[in-house]
Amino acid sequence: MQYEISERMAAMQPSMIREILKATSNPEVIAFSAGNPAPNAFPIGDIAQITADILQEQPVDALQYGVTEGYPLLLEAVRNLCKTRYDISISENEGLMIISGAQQGADLVTKTLINPGDTVLCEDPSFIGCLNCFRSYRAKLVGIEMEEDGVNLEKLEAEMKKPHVKLFYMIPNFQNPSGITTSLEKRKAVLALAQKYNVMILEDNPYGDLRFHGETIPSIKSMDTEGAVIYMGSFSKIIAPGLRVGYVIAPKEILAKMVVGKQCADVHTTMLSQMICYRFLATRDLDSHLSRLQGIYRGKCELMISTMEKEFASGVAHTNPEGGLFLWCTLPEGADMTSFCQKAVERGVAVVPGIAFLADPETPCRSFRMNFSTPADEAIVEGVKRLGLLTKEFLR
Repeated sequence: MQYEISERMAAMQPSMIREILKATSNPEVIAFSAGNPAPNAFPIGDIAQITADILQEQPVDALQYGVTEGYPLLLEAVRNLCKTRYDISISENEGLMIISGAQQGADLVTKTLINPGDTVLCEDPSFIGCLNCFRSYRAKLVGIEMEEDGVNLEKLEAEMKKPHVKLFYMIPNFQNPSGITTSLEKRKAVLALAQKYNVMILEDNPYGDLRFHGETIPSIKSMDTEGAVIYMGSFSKIIAPGLRVGYVIAPKEILAKMVVGKQCADVHTTMLSQMICYRFLATRDLDSHLSRLQGIYRGKCELMISTMEKEFASGVAHTNPEGGLFLWCTLPEGADMTSFCQKAVERGVAVVPGIAFLADPETPCRSFRMNFSTPADEAIVEGVKRLGLLTKEFLR
């Protein structure tokens, strides 16, 4: 039998991060390469009790088909959450849908808006899962370099002026992979540019509730009065990623087509997972839960940074995130980042090469991503010590 792969998928490659995770299945390897919530962040007891209650009280509802747009009680809870916590009011011209994680949202948005050859702009670096999604629909991917407070606005406008630019994808809070938070001034400017050049913004906010330093900055969606922003939220980082529950807010005209696209993909998000999320929001103290998560990640981030400042060679720079799960390290000019990452694995530590997060992986890159949420505290210290020794040997 001869197999002919579709043009859409022929050039696609496996996620570099997923391949690294396979290589780090060895328990002796300290993995700073993941992006998982901390094991002690999961509300396991609550989920166990909620699940038991659902299967006792509403077993058929949990195991039966549901409507594509989502479990009605969860939809209402998300509307309230967006209004009270994020100051996002869903207008009469917009709709809300529950999705199987924000990754599905990116897929449905791309499927709905992007034709082969259309341009998708993104922060550079950016989340590899969405970059590969855009690539799979044969979009032209153009990265806009990141500064300390968000994207370079001059370069963003220069690209938005060009023809066939349909979408700008961004993670304003504690960006994956850099940990950078876009300033309020730049959020307003990005929105103004999108409205001026008729380019949709896809605002992805999986980490916004994980702020452990500084003041909350309003979402771009909360400032949007013209339907220029599609907003994605997720329960993966605040409840559990294995539930695969997120949500998307979009203009009704766009959302209607996304609903059809979801019907083609999975009909609806798993009912049991939706019901668990609803009951968690309805019966648990979300503020107390989030405060506990923020404390966990504050401690882990501060531990990683303080150890790096003791152990790393002085020429290695790093970001100082105010929340989220990641920080971004950059080697000095002339250093071979790929070789460094390979040598790190040989020392029993896995980090992700920065090229995995670039719109054009051929672009020179001296950076790598480190995750502080997944490893235990003692593993953070030991792993950073190993990397620190490597930086001193490598840069010498």
